[in-house]
Amino acid sequence: MVGSRFETEGTHPSVSFHSDNKWKKMYNEVYKNSKVRKFYNQIYDWAKSLPENVIVKKKTEAENLFKKIGITFSVYNNFDSTERLIPFDMFPRIISSTEWKKIKKGVIQRALAINAFLNDIYNSGEIIKAKLIPENLIYKNPAYEIKMIGFKVPKRIYSPIIGSDIVRINEKIFKVLEDNCRTPSGVSYLIENREIMMRMFPELFETLKVETVENYPSYLLQTLKSLMPKKCNKEPNIVILTPGSFNSAYYEHSFLADMMGIELVQGNDLFVDSGITYMKTTKGPKKVDIIYRRIDDQFLDPITFDNTSLIGVPGLFDSYKAGNVNICSAPGSGIADDKAIYTYMPDIIKFYLGEEAILENIKTWRCFNEDEKKYVLNNIQNLVVKEVHGSGGYGMLIGSNASKKKIDVFKRKIKLNPENFIAQPILSLSSVPIFSKKILSPRHVDLRPFCLIGGNKKIKLISGGLTRVALKENSLIVNSSQGGGVKDTWVLTE
Repeated sequence: MVGSRFETEGTHPSVSFHSDNKWKKMYNEVYKNSKVRKFYNQIYDWAKSLPENVIVKKKTEAENLFKKIGITFSVYNNFDSTERLIPFDMFPRIISSTEWKKIKKGVIQRALAINAFLNDIYNSGEIIKAKLIPENLIYKNPAYEIKMIGFKVPKRIYSPIIGSDIVRINEKIFKVLEDNCRTPSGVSYLIENREIMMRMFPELFETLKVETVENYPSYLLQTLKSLMPKKCNKEPNIVILTPGSFNSAYYEHSFLADMMGIELVQGNDLFVDSGITYMKTTKGPKKVDIIYRRIDDQFLDPITFDNTSLIGVPGLFDSYKAGNVNICSAPGSGIADDKAIYTYMPDIIKFYLGEEAILENIKTWRCFNEDEKKYVLNNIQNLVVKEVHGSGGYGMLIGSNASKKKIDVFKRKIKLNPENFIAQPILSLSSVPIFSKKILSPRHVDLRPFCLIGGNKKIKLISGGLTRVALKENSLIVNSSQGGGVKDTWVLTE
């Protein structure tokens, strides 16, 4: 049962399971009524039987594989960047087929609603006319791109790749923490986590029926191909546009380019001539039809957007609006990333799809609302406060862990600029164990599935997602930049 220690007989000490009183309120995904859930039985027995020296050996083997493959991310600090290996834990997170069906339906529902919302706010604005969302929240939002008003994006798909961050509250309830619509990252780690687990423990996959994740690159390629620009009547030439090797997700950019068999380019590899976008090659210019961009809007085109950008392509936006090239995701899609817009997602789903949200939102207070702001200021020690445009675990406050000085700083920020903040309760997120020396110790996790939506609203979704884990005891922050790690996520077949 939870809280006990298990030792197996043998020459080598084996792993034990531990959970003390402070974790009792946390939902541990391995257990149900103090017994191991049937989905975890085999993994539980396997982990329990591993000698400590094998755990150490396998951890080293996994780290060496990550080094050999080059699976890294960058952490930026004071204008410097440090390359780090992303921490990987070998105890997998398991999701049953029944649980996955609900998650899948909910993620697809959000992807459809988000694209309908983006199409509406850049055209007729029906949701604003219906007064379901304050117009200032959209039209004065820095992520709203006025240059996109009235433009018909190919197939009406603004955001073809959406990564929704999902947390589990108890045995039955999954909730969405936020949606990532511009350039969601992490799918490369998802695929490599599986590859490494299969290399190290092939015997586990011989007896357990685990859904594959390796088809994501082919799904992504199909999705992008289905979003050809208006002036393309042949097999489209697709490239991935990266800011370069210093970007935190550069490994993922190169990984996906290799897996899809397409070119990875930087801004100076492309140019626009007579409204057509070309790629420089040793054989001369080659027309580009679709750009899967991994750089932010303001850097895409120094003529149209930020004129100091050194990583964009001059004239790209005009080429895009002329129908000669498609940019995925569309400029201006980032407004759907906004944490204030997130609070309206149940209304957005109801308005465009006529359905109730399958996956609920987390209770969220909007600080631009005077009454809600007062509540946040009076209860900040029990809340998580986030900047509406923040990401990566930056720009947030966890009230229960913060010093009085930091709380006072955030209070001043909220009073000065309430529109820039939302707040949520400090949730007891579900946990999955990590290997910690001889002990399997529970740690908070979240899940980021990746939903692909292409032409004719054709949707692809691999079974599973990126499980991020807070490796620090008691931590709620799972971002790799803040000390989090990753796990392999297994969706079991029927």
